[in-house]
Amino acid sequence: MTSKPTEQVAPERDEFAGSEGSKEQGLTPGSVLDHGRYRLLAKVGTDPRCDAQLWRAKDGVLGRDVALTILVGDRADSEASGNARRTLERAMHASTFNHVGVARVLDVVTQSPGDPQGVLGVVIAEWTHGTDLLDLVAEGPLPPGTAARLLQPLAAAVEAAHHAGLVLGADHPQRIRVTPDGEVRMAFPGPLAKATSSEDVRGLGAALYLLLTGRWALPDGPEDVPKAPVGPDGTIVAPRTLRPTVPLELSTVAVRALGSPDQTGTTGGVRTGAAVLRVLEQHASFDAPTTSVQAPSTSGDTRDNEVWKTEDPKPDQVKRKKLLISVGVLALATLLVVGWLATNLISVFTSADHPSQQGTIISNPGGQPGQPPAPPAAPIAITGGTQYNANGSPDNPNSFRLMYDGDPATDWHTSGYNQQLGPGGISSATGGVLTLERAATPREVVIDSPSGGARVEIHKVEGAPSPSADTLIGSGKLEAGRTPIQIEMTGKTEKILIVFTQLVQGADGRFSSQINEVTVTG
Repeated sequence: MTSKPTEQVAPERDEFAGSEGSKEQGLTPGSVLDHGRYRLLAKVGTDPRCDAQLWRAKDGVLGRDVALTILVGDRADSEASGNARRTLERAMHASTFNHVGVARVLDVVTQSPGDPQGVLGVVIAEWTHGTDLLDLVAEGPLPPGTAARLLQPLAAAVEAAHHAGLVLGADHPQRIRVTPDGEVRMAFPGPLAKATSSEDVRGLGAALYLLLTGRWALPDGPEDVPKAPVGPDGTIVAPRTLRPTVPLELSTVAVRALGSPDQTGTTGGVRTGAAVLRVLEQHASFDAPTTSVQAPSTSGDTRDNEVWKTEDPKPDQVKRKKLLISVGVLALATLLVVGWLATNLISVFTSADHPSQQGTIISNPGGQPGQPPAPPAAPIAITGGTQYNANGSPDNPNSFRLMYDGDPATDWHTSGYNQQLGPGGISSATGGVLTLERAATPREVVIDSPSGGARVEIHKVEGAPSPSADTLIGSGKLEAGRTPIQIEMTGKTEKILIVFTQLVQGADGRFSSQINEVTVTG
């Protein structure tokens, strides 16, 4: 795939010049908008579906770069003006929405007397340094684990926005950028006038399809980007068919989010960002392709020359902290074992000098004579998690990671239920699956929670998570604070399921509980 020119220094033609009585300059680098406040620097892309131009500009008042979504058209066209007005209204409503996966909307302005002819309005957002989403796959698709990891912030933003009653408009590749830290972000907010939340979900599917295959699967994409192939029946070919190394779950969620049947023929669509996010979390990894992407700069801002190297991603700080703790504990355990061995060896040689002690067998309770005891339990880092609910509707999936982020000041909590959990209620269990850093035999799980009186169960996960009697390895009633739960199991597991089976009733009469932090030792 050939890299596209991400930032045009000049348009191919003047889209607004030529009408009698209008200005002649059109939208070109150096043009100014909103009474001269915003000076255009470079054109980043075009969204023909709503006659929008995407520009990088300089805010002359605050002296910073901004992202402009400029809506253009004939001011005398009532339909075009109405659609532009609706887009501006929706963007204004989103100005209070803050999420790492979306550039913050700073302002929304209608056309000003000094603007070039044809400008109907402008959405101003903070500038996202990094590179274009299309440049990321210019030399080929990404490893599946990397694609899943990069897309998580955008999927979380879509789900959070929909919970807030907002639509992002994340269904065009040139509206999406990749930060130097390697996170996919909605960089040019401003949904179409009639866009619904389903378009955002389809956009997630198309973005995942693009990262996995290098092809765009929705109509009206950039002309120089290869389109997703379709089969004889007119449906989009699954990513796994094009790249057999793509996991089945990632391939399936991509095509179902697009509203297409998967390779098994199943047509059940994915309708929420949470459903996409769950699959991304399960397959996210630090796979390392051998390419790097550098964002071009036309304004002399050296920050945009930062290179995001996919072969050297920045590690997650929480994982790094937990890894360091684990290494430290293991080192301490090793020293204790070595010290124990040295002490017993000295005792053996000392007994040779004292006949009264000869023939004494050195024993250790619970172990074989002359062998060291089992090493002490060490922390097992939690590297990922997915919210689970027996009724299939997850509780607050976007905050589930706070259960294992290493910070007891943050928490994941259930929804508020009108009745207690149980077979006759709306759900029998709610919690989530935690992925361990390695296959291990857990000995103890400590749950830090203020929800004293809540009951939890811990299950091993061998396939699909299921809180059944066959998988139960521990249970207990929580105290307010830290509650240790002993684990009884043989063999090893890479995943455990922690679920509430009884919640705490609040002053409002509703049932809910929360977990601030979970630690596992084994």
